[in-house]
Amino acid sequence: MRTIFIHLLAISHLSQQAIGFAPTQPLPIPAQQHHGGKIIVTLNGAKNDLQERTTKCKDGTQTKFMDPLADFNQEGTDISSTDTAAASGWSYGDFAKAYPNVNNIGIATIKTASADLLAQVAIAHTPVSDIDWQRALLFCAFGATYLGAFQYWYQVNIFKKLFDVDKFTSQPWSDKLKDTDGLKSLAAQTAVDLTVLTLVYLPTFYVFKAGVFSGSPDPSVWLSTGLNNYSANFAKDEWDLVRVWAPADLVCFSVPLYLRLPSRHVVSFVWTAYLSFSRGGH
Repeated sequence: MRTIFIHLLAISHLSQQAIGFAPTQPLPIPAQQHHGGKIIVTLNGAKNDLQERTTKCKDGTQTKFMDPLADFNQEGTDISSTDTAAASGWSYGDFAKAYPNVNNIGIATIKTASADLLAQVAIAHTPVSDIDWQRALLFCAFGATYLGAFQYWYQVNIFKKLFDVDKFTSQPWSDKLKDTDGLKSLAAQTAVDLTVLTLVYLPTFYVFKAGVFSGSPDPSVWLSTGLNNYSANFAKDEWDLVRVWAPADLVCFSVPLYLRLPSRHVVSFVWTAYLSFSRGGH
């Protein structure tokens, strides 16, 4: 193969001289070396691997180059552009770690309002022109205040003081299943959360609802109306709450801490849509 390659280069050189397009300097004859099991072609002192590689052009196409004779200087080629973009790109994971509270409040507000609109339009088949914006405001405010700020405070800040959450959540799943103390802590967190959902979450929701729909500026009216509705619906609400949130908590309290509430919001979106449909009306 080496002999054939050299002969082809010699023929090409002679043909260029014959038609008057010979280069001003003699064409160097490539030499071959073996390096690490790969053939290296040396041309004007430069060594290049013959393994096929690709580079991205600015127009989005990919240009393949196999050998030292390939054109590395095509217009628009930027070999380092991909690495530079990756280094300077925005990462949601980094943002969630750096600003977990802001991230959670934003997700909670948008999620809760969106779930209510979904319940109104898609489930209850309310025309867009007839959307109950008071009800949407209720869920928006409830999402930001309780599901965003308060929930982050107690499920992250308070739970970190009560339980060793960092050690358990940072382990691989295979190690979590063997961590007896961690599993006990997981069960305790789930029990505490279900208690808070029962004694704080549901009453707060009904008080918020009374504040939006009662038409009274008196907070005592909101409180009495809300607690009356909470008591009247307690049996059904509690059964639904336990069968949804007990298994959900076991998963949400097992993931890394910065993903605890974002993962919880996935379940909460469906739950909020149900709550909006069943309890969100006037």
